[in-house]
Amino acid sequence: MAAGERGATTIADRVIAKIAAQAAREALDAVPEGGAAPHATVTVHHDSARVRIGVELEYPTDIGRQCGAVRLRVVQRVKALADMDVPEVVVRVERLHSDRSRLAARGRLR
Repeated sequence: MAAGERGATTIADRVIAKIAAQAAREALDAVPEGGAAPHATVTVHHDSARVRIGVELEYPTDIGRQCGAVRLRVVQRVKALADMDVPEVVVRVERLHSDRSRLAARGRLR
């Protein structure tokens, strides 16, 4: 049977979202203490995916460098594992964690 007659393999958006979230975790090295793991939403159209990632970062940090690392890793991993192009990765920094904010949350800061 010819390739065109066999059909096509489709990958669910949620699978791409899991790949993207894992890639973001890999790019960030670690989730801040008390922070949430990165989460992703994805829109797939044909052989490309548009990704939105929410992350929490330690502070102080180079936020631009961290977001750039997340974008690059997401593009690489989605391409390698799902063979999809990722023309857009939006990284949203949802929270910054510092030693001061952790102490305040524990009631130890005056």
